[in-house]
Amino acid sequence: MSTRPTKDIETFPNPEPSRDYTVRIRVPEFTCLCPKTGQPDFAELTLEYVPNALCVELKSLKLYIWSFRDEGAFHESVTNRILADLVAALAPRFMRLTADFNVRGGIYTTVVAEHRDPAWAIPPRIDLP
Repeated sequence: MSTRPTKDIETFPNPEPSRDYTVRIRVPEFTCLCPKTGQPDFAELTLEYVPNALCVELKSLKLYIWSFRDEGAFHESVTNRILADLVAALAPRFMRLTADFNVRGGIYTTVVAEHRDPAWAIPPRIDLP
Protein backbone atom coordinates (compact mmCIF):
# COMPACT_ATOMS: atom_id res chain seq x y z
CA MET A 1 0.00 0.00 0.00
CA SER A 2 1.20 3.50 -0.83
CA THR A 3 2.25 5.96 1.83
CA ARG A 4 1.25 8.94 -0.30
CA PRO A 5 -1.97 10.91 0.16
CA THR A 6 -4.84 9.51 -1.87
CA LYS A 7 -8.59 9.94 -2.34
CA ASP A 8 -9.02 6.14 -2.44
CA ILE A 9 -10.82 4.64 0.55
CA GLU A 10 -10.30 0.93 1.12
CA THR A 11 -12.78 -1.27 2.96
CA PHE A 12 -13.03 -4.77 4.36
CA PRO A 13 -16.04 -6.99 5.07
CA ASN A 14 -17.88 -6.30 8.33
CA PRO A 15 -17.00 -9.23 10.61
CA GLU A 16 -20.41 -9.02 12.38
CA PRO A 17 -22.95 -7.80 9.79
CA SER A 18 -25.92 -9.15 11.75
CA ARG A 19 -25.16 -6.94 14.77
CA ASP A 20 -25.50 -3.18 15.20
CA TYR A 21 -22.34 -1.83 16.78
CA THR A 22 -20.59 1.50 16.71
CA VAL A 23 -17.08 2.19 15.42
CA ARG A 24 -15.52 5.41 16.72
CA ILE A 25 -12.38 6.79 15.11
CA ARG A 26 -10.59 9.90 16.35
CA VAL A 27 -8.32 11.80 13.96
CA PRO A 28 -6.55 14.48 16.04
CA GLU A 29 -4.34 15.88 13.25
CA PHE A 30 -6.59 16.87 10.33
CA THR A 31 -5.30 19.80 8.29
CA CYS A 32 -6.50 21.69 5.26
CA LEU A 33 -6.00 25.24 4.01
CA CYS A 34 -8.18 28.30 4.47
CA PRO A 35 -9.59 29.03 1.00
CA LYS A 36 -9.34 32.79 1.62
CA THR A 37 -5.84 33.15 3.09
CA GLY A 38 -4.08 29.87 2.27
CA GLN A 39 -3.13 29.50 5.93
CA PRO A 40 -3.45 26.06 7.51
CA ASP A 41 -6.58 25.04 9.40
CA PHE A 42 -6.31 22.34 12.05
CA ALA A 43 -9.11 20.15 13.34
CA GLU A 44 -9.85 17.02 15.30
CA LEU A 45 -12.21 14.71 13.44
CA THR A 46 -14.41 12.16 15.18
CA LEU A 47 -15.99 9.57 12.94
CA GLU A 48 -18.76 7.39 14.37
CA TYR A 49 -20.54 4.79 12.29
CA VAL A 50 -22.69 1.68 12.43
CA PRO A 51 -21.33 -0.52 9.64
CA ASN A 52 -23.50 -2.42 7.23
CA ALA A 53 -21.56 -4.77 4.92
CA LEU A 54 -18.24 -2.90 5.01
CA CYS A 55 -15.80 -1.26 7.43
CA VAL A 56 -13.13 1.34 6.63
CA GLU A 57 -9.50 0.23 6.51
CA LEU A 58 -7.60 2.57 8.83
CA LYS A 59 -4.39 3.12 6.86
CA SER A 60 -6.37 4.09 3.77
CA LEU A 61 -8.46 6.44 5.93
CA LYS A 62 -5.25 8.06 7.19
CA LEU A 63 -3.97 8.56 3.63
CA TYR A 64 -7.37 9.89 2.53
CA ILE A 65 -7.46 12.40 5.40
CA TRP A 66 -3.88 13.39 4.61
CA SER A 67 -4.94 14.22 1.02
CA PHE A 68 -6.69 17.39 2.25
CA ARG A 69 -3.51 18.92 3.66
CA ASP A 70 -2.83 21.13 0.63
CA GLU A 71 -6.45 21.82 -0.36
CA GLY A 72 -8.36 24.99 0.37
CA ALA A 73 -11.79 24.31 1.83
CA PHE A 74 -14.39 25.93 4.03
CA HIS A 75 -15.02 23.96 7.23
CA GLU A 76 -18.61 23.15 6.29
CA SER A 77 -17.64 22.00 2.82
CA VAL A 78 -14.74 19.74 3.77
CA THR A 79 -16.71 18.08 6.58
CA ASN A 80 -19.64 17.26 4.29
CA ARG A 81 -17.30 16.14 1.49
CA ILE A 82 -15.48 13.70 3.77
CA LEU A 83 -18.80 12.33 5.03
CA ALA A 84 -20.12 11.92 1.47
CA ASP A 85 -16.97 10.10 0.33
CA LEU A 86 -17.06 7.74 3.32
CA VAL A 87 -20.78 7.04 2.85
CA ALA A 88 -20.17 6.31 -0.86
CA ALA A 89 -17.38 3.85 0.02
CA LEU A 90 -19.02 2.13 3.00
CA ALA A 91 -22.81 2.49 2.65
CA PRO A 92 -23.12 2.40 6.47
CA ARG A 93 -26.34 2.06 8.43
CA PHE A 94 -25.47 5.33 10.18
CA MET A 95 -22.50 7.69 10.08
CA ARG A 96 -21.67 10.93 11.90
CA LEU A 97 -18.61 13.08 11.31
CA THR A 98 -17.73 15.80 13.82
CA ALA A 99 -15.04 18.27 12.78
CA ASP A 100 -13.81 20.38 15.69
CA PHE A 101 -11.64 23.12 14.18
CA ASN A 102 -9.07 25.05 16.16
CA VAL A 103 -9.36 28.78 16.63
CA ARG A 104 -9.05 31.04 13.61
CA GLY A 105 -9.48 34.78 14.09
CA GLY A 106 -10.77 34.25 17.62
CA ILE A 107 -13.51 31.87 16.45
CA TYR A 108 -13.82 28.12 16.99
CA THR A 109 -15.94 26.12 14.55
CA THR A 110 -17.49 22.68 15.00
CA VAL A 111 -19.32 21.08 12.09
CA VAL A 112 -21.41 17.93 12.57
CA ALA A 113 -22.75 16.05 9.52
CA GLU A 114 -24.78 12.83 9.55
CA HIS A 115 -26.02 10.12 7.23
CA ARG A 116 -28.73 7.56 8.05
CA ASP A 117 -29.73 4.69 5.78
CA PRO A 118 -33.53 5.05 5.41
CA ALA A 119 -33.93 1.27 5.77
CA TRP A 120 -32.19 1.24 9.16
CA ALA A 121 -34.00 1.86 12.43
CA ILE A 122 -31.97 2.78 15.48
CA PRO A 123 -32.35 0.07 18.11
CA PRO A 124 -34.03 1.11 21.35
CA ARG A 125 -31.67 2.16 24.13
CA ILE A 126 -31.36 -0.23 27.04
CA ASP A 127 -30.63 1.26 30.44
CA LEU A 128 -29.32 -1.25 32.91
CA PRO A 129 -30.07 -0.86 36.62
